[in-house]
Amino acid sequence: MSQGKETKVLNKNSYVILAGDHSENALYLKNIIEFIDYSVSTAVDSEALKSRLDELGEACVVVILAADRRSEHSAALLQTLGEREKSPAIFQVGPKKPGKNSITGVVNILGNIELPTRHDILTTLLHKAEVYNETRSASGEDMRLLELFRSLSGNSRSTRKIARMIAQVADTEATVLLLGESGTGKEVVARKLHYHSLRRGKPFVPVNCGAIPADLLESELFGHEKGAFTGAISARQGRFEMAEGGTLFLDEIGDMSMPMQVKLLRVLQERSFERVGSNKTIHCNVRIIAATHRNLEKAIEDNSFREDLFYRLNVFPIELAPLRERIEDIPLLITDLISRIENEKRGSVRLTPAAVTALSHYGWPGNVRELANLIERLTILYPYGVVDVKELPEKFREGVDLSQIESDLPQVTIADAESHSVRNVARLPHEGIDLKEHLCGLEQELIRQALEEAGGVVAHAAKRLKMRRTTLVEKLRKYGMSRPNEPSVI
Repeated sequence: MSQGKETKVLNKNSYVILAGDHSENALYLKNIIEFIDYSVSTAVDSEALKSRLDELGEACVVVILAADRRSEHSAALLQTLGEREKSPAIFQVGPKKPGKNSITGVVNILGNIELPTRHDILTTLLHKAEVYNETRSASGEDMRLLELFRSLSGNSRSTRKIARMIAQVADTEATVLLLGESGTGKEVVARKLHYHSLRRGKPFVPVNCGAIPADLLESELFGHEKGAFTGAISARQGRFEMAEGGTLFLDEIGDMSMPMQVKLLRVLQERSFERVGSNKTIHCNVRIIAATHRNLEKAIEDNSFREDLFYRLNVFPIELAPLRERIEDIPLLITDLISRIENEKRGSVRLTPAAVTALSHYGWPGNVRELANLIERLTILYPYGVVDVKELPEKFREGVDLSQIESDLPQVTIADAESHSVRNVARLPHEGIDLKEHLCGLEQELIRQALEEAGGVVAHAAKRLKMRRTTLVEKLRKYGMSRPNEPSVI
């Protein structure tokens, strides 16, 4: 690599490591990569690769494996990458093997580079690697902002049960069926399952089976070839191909037509499909997560859903409780929804304890989605203001005894408009409170949140709470809270 090319680096993510023999392929790729303004470093063996990775750190955008896949030399390179806690994106030179898109121990192989290649194709792959690395290098707090709001916030029994089930099944390849009313957060759970799985570096592709006409759903899922039907002016990938290596979320699976159910069942059984208008078999490696608000067992009795498909999908069912059955989660949900609006720079709003208590008496037919809409509306109506019971829309105040609310002391979390932080507020009742008991309850809730955000790792949770690890362990023992290796920790 020339000295001039080394000084051409404009940002920290600008190096490509070519790992393998100094073959013609490696030289060919080196010339193209340098032409599109990336610096190239070479590593002929595993020791050299380890040295280059240590030297470049985050400046390395991608490792391209140019060695023969069948050789011991290639296996040693892969082992070096697999042993690293945080290696960059990886591409392999050569055609993709049918049904193979990952290698044991290395979960961030983004794809293959077939030779000869083109300038635009290689540029697209390198940009994909940069996005992947930016996502991987984000801090834990930043990663939370990439997720949807935490609609599973709270400490209700049903919320803790769902969190435990997510933890148990996320790292497996089991098909998950999400059941529950509309607006309960089924897509949020699906994204959490993907985010905490080994497929998190691959695409998460949602498709609403009920929103796509039956005659177009096949093309949407499996793709089509040019001229396959009227209007097919070019070939198009389907959602299965787009989700390759990742997760395909089939929402409202209960609305899928019977003919499409037969075709989907075949894909689940054979792990292969054909595009519309083609007889070429395409192998797929995707994890299926399905969701529906319908009663599928009743649909089977009505002959509107196939029993064999139901048993294929119902490997690991998770039923989400409606919001009216977990009203103790509403204060934390309000906090998260306000935090999301603040993070998106769309303003803020505060809710008084009385307003939150009034919302806890409402039936929430639209579940979390309805709550999210309300918070957004209040943000628009009362920007950076304080919303009391009187400011709530009338339907949220119906049947509420205001005198009773005044005497309550709810556990309320509201957003602080000036500091963009969330703080706890309580209204002191006339009869007073047991302050020690109240503070102990607040401390336990904050510990639970810290453990959730730290993935159950006590050391990380202690940092979030700005205390020593041993102190946090003592508090866990004091309150009889589960240790991180137990399934009940969220």
